[in-house]
Amino acid sequence: MTAPRLPVRRDLVRWSLLAAAAAVLVVFLGAQRQSVEVSYGQSPSAGALPQEGSAGELSDASVPSVEEMTALVAAEPVVRLPGAVARWDEQRVRAAIGDRGTRILVAPPGLDEAERRRVKDVDDAEIRIVGTEVSGGLYVASPDDLPGWRARFATRDVTGPLLTLLATLHDQPTPPDRDDLRWREPTGPELAPMVAALRATGRYVGPGATLTRLPEKAASSAFPDGAWFVVLPAQPYGEPLPAYGPALHRLAPDQPLVVMYGDWIEYHGPGGAEFAEVAGASFYAQFGSRLGRYAYPQQNVLGTYLGQVTDVRYAGLFDRPLPYRPFDPLRVALPALPWIFAACVAGFVVLSIRTVRGGGRRPADVGPGGTPARLAGLSALAVELSLLTDARSDPALVRGVGRLRAARDALDEGLPDRHVRELLADAAAELDGVARDVRMPGYRPDVYLRARLS
Repeated sequence: MTAPRLPVRRDLVRWSLLAAAAAVLVVFLGAQRQSVEVSYGQSPSAGALPQEGSAGELSDASVPSVEEMTALVAAEPVVRLPGAVARWDEQRVRAAIGDRGTRILVAPPGLDEAERRRVKDVDDAEIRIVGTEVSGGLYVASPDDLPGWRARFATRDVTGPLLTLLATLHDQPTPPDRDDLRWREPTGPELAPMVAALRATGRYVGPGATLTRLPEKAASSAFPDGAWFVVLPAQPYGEPLPAYGPALHRLAPDQPLVVMYGDWIEYHGPGGAEFAEVAGASFYAQFGSRLGRYAYPQQNVLGTYLGQVTDVRYAGLFDRPLPYRPFDPLRVALPALPWIFAACVAGFVVLSIRTVRGGGRRPADVGPGGTPARLAGLSALAVELSLLTDARSDPALVRGVGRLRAARDALDEGLPDRHVRELLADAAAELDGVARDVRMPGYRPDVYLRARLS
């Protein structure tokens, strides 16, 4: 009889576990490469204002020659060319200038590159304003927060940038930012036609606004469930602005609302002030300088703003549903790889310890009743019985000797003690039958071993 070669199987399992642990470690380390993810999903927005000259941002306004503008600046401290729109607090600016004789040249927005170059070539003009872009020397002054952008694009107020530039040019402390824009509650007659138009069509375009049609594609991407749009022209400088946004928001709190004063756009509705601030700040920080010196139609400005709103929504900052991602087995299994690695290593260590212990002394080696002693006793009994057997009892003796030989081989190969004991039990049963056949009770295994081992 040939015993199963369990140590070979154990070694195979042990080294397989080690190979699996190494493979898992390689996969895990390979997945740890650094990467940069710049978007929450693939935003469908256009992403930027068109290039100069392709979006109606150049107006029909023009400027005189450099010589003519130089003569005008020499004659007056403030020269406003035809079409100029910038306004400021004259008292505060005059106080900041003092007796320095600073000359200011104000040009209209929407000039092309050649016309803007002529304005810059007027050397006697210490400060030049094109549209609402304020520059002087090597500096360009512009707002850097929402109140500053709101004043600049809603009423074309450049008081803040003017004061900042004057302080910089004259090495004076920069004045603190002020929000001088004033608001008032809109009247019932002002709100009535607006509310009627919004409820009927979802949009209201006030007299003087340049919007001809709503950018439908950008609007549906920014607000898939729809929104109200109110578009008004730039508001008069120095007068309180009607606060249409808060008033309309109170009428429909769950309705997204976009209100546009000139080039200033504000949002009211779901997401609240935080969403409005992120969308507004990211839009004007990126496009404020171009909006200041050009004369973009309101349709293009609104479309680009809505694209920025779409980008913010796709950034996942305001509970937008997760976009679909294809199933990635590695991404799903990656958190479990360290545990799989640990389990494989633990299995390898346990099997290695058992293998090392299997080569040394076995627990059954200890004491008179140990497995080796029982094997020796049964082997001696088989020898003595072989002298007494006949043709009838020889087969049982041969079977018993075969079991004893298998037990010795199993013991030598380090097989489990339970397996060896089972072989010895089979051998003892065969030898017990032989002892009964030859009528020798003293040779029955239990009696013989008890006498031998006592």
